Amino acid sequence: MRFDHVGVATRDATALADLFGGLLDAPVAHEEAFDGMRVVFLELDGGGYFELLEPDAGGTIADYLDREGPGVHHVALAVDDLPTALDDARDLDIDLVDEEPRPGAWGHEVAFCHPGSTGGVLVEFVEH
Repeated sequence: MRFDHVGVATRDATALADLFGGLLDAPVAHEEAFDGMRVVFLELDGGGYFELLEPDAGGTIADYLDREGPGVHHVALAVDDLPTALDDARDLDIDLVDEEPRPGAWGHEVAFCHPGSTGGVLVEFVEH
């Protein structure tokens, strides 16, 4: 496993992309509308991304923003074999949000581990 990205919930991805783009010298690498949200990936020098999550209307990110406010939503780790990563998590008695891989942004397969089992951190596994 290796670091892939940190997901940041925001109500204004454009403004945050401008801010982080300037602060971190991080250009927009990818942008799309996906699963009820606008997703913007900023490429970090040395590897990895900031993923900015802006809700279109309703959905899980809108609910998160209403409940928690803007900020870090999840940490994503790249894996070579997502089903094996999920099996390894189950072997460690980690509760899973996704029992099976599902489509994620940028065409990747993803699955999430429940933060109640991972020290309060929502962990995403990403298979490129």
